[in-house]
Amino acid sequence: MKFRCIHCNINVTNLNESIEFYKKALNMQVVREKEASDGSFKLVYLNDGQSDFEIELTWLKDHPQAYELGENESHICFEVEDFDQAHQLHQDMGCICFENTAMGLYFIHDPDDYWLEIIPSKK
Repeated sequence: MKFRCIHCNINVTNLNESIEFYKKALNMQVVREKEASDGSFKLVYLNDGQSDFEIELTWLKDHPQAYELGENESHICFEVEDFDQAHQLHQDMGCICFENTAMGLYFIHDPDDYWLEIIPSKK
């Protein structure tokens, strides 16, 4: 039996702000959208253009407050070829929230405070 990872869902409070963040910080693009017929929610799927994996942003009309993310350390990891250039971009954006230079990685956070790990390519 084979399984393939398809997408990861995160709930967002401001859909447009989140889409712009993921475009600018991680060069992800919107690949499709779904909206409830009653307008109660909207789903936007983002992809990096290199893999099949998508991030599904879920906006809920009746949930304008920040989400309680808990105390776990769940995150999504991104690999980048030009680590130094990515680090500079994220530093300029002010979204680096944790660095571990000994391990050669850092984390950024999106507008809803989800953490995203950035690691250099293994090439």
